[in-house]
Amino acid sequence: MNIEYLRNFILLTQYKSFSKLARELPLSQSTLSHQISQLEKIFGGVVLIERSTKKFKLTKAGTLLLEHARQIIDLYDKCKVEISKFIDQEIENIIISASTIPGSQILPRFIAEFRSKNSNANFKILISNSKKSMENLMNGMADFAGIGSFMNYKENDYDYIKIGEEELKFICSPNHELIIESNLVDFEDLLKYPFVWREKGSGMRETFEQQFPKYKKLHIELEINDNDSIISTVSDSNYISIMSNFMIEKSEAAGLIKTLVINDYPLIAKRSLYFVRLKNKDLSNLKEKFWEEIESKS
Repeated sequence: MNIEYLRNFILLTQYKSFSKLARELPLSQSTLSHQISQLEKIFGGVVLIERSTKKFKLTKAGTLLLEHARQIIDLYDKCKVEISKFIDQEIENIIISASTIPGSQILPRFIAEFRSKNSNANFKILISNSKKSMENLMNGMADFAGIGSFMNYKENDYDYIKIGEEELKFICSPNHELIIESNLVDFEDLLKYPFVWREKGSGMRETFEQQFPKYKKLHIELEINDNDSIISTVSDSNYISIMSNFMIEKSEAAGLIKTLVINDYPLIAKRSLYFVRLKNKDLSNLKEKFWEEIESKS
């Protein structure tokens, strides 16, 4: 029996949709369906998932398999970790699911330095938002997460390292009529122009909403799930937005945007950035070593 079939069965019970899970995995929907059919065949032709209803529902056999599958996967992963201690030089994947700023601005330098001393480490970074990164960590699709917000997850359920801090600022086009005379403006001036921001699930958006309640007065017209695309939108239009100082520094130097300074609001929002792992999760020697290295340099 292929152990990954069981792992994908567990994930399927969490996503409750073949199509949604297939979009997250490097598998087609038909391949995923075939894997479930193979599991049913292996266990004597039982039906694991009710296929006659519109809602995703496990049969009694499926519920029983889910209970045992979790134990099997847990034992398999623990065994793999223990055995890996005897194979120090085997190439090992380290998967990190990260939101934009940790994933593109902070973690790469840690990874580059670690790789220079550990050539058997093969890193994969999945760039998403904080909510999706935490989901990937919880679902076993990533070993670590780089986030700007824990969203609705409890911090005490995780081990985490503070790897940075960022400030959020308003931005506009360098040719925007707002800054003809100066980039110092009143908040009321912003209300005359359309506002673009990140999608729900973005840690940056959540921080902005929590720390700057006057955002509700903004003329919100557009959501984009990528910081670079937001900067491009702002650069070529009369849109305004909110952006991390990490992104602003390079984009402003390239002449793409300008920072707006808001009268009576010297600080719009500020947040910490974290590197996260599941608490009490057994990791291989190499992954533990990477965690310890980030901890020692943060």
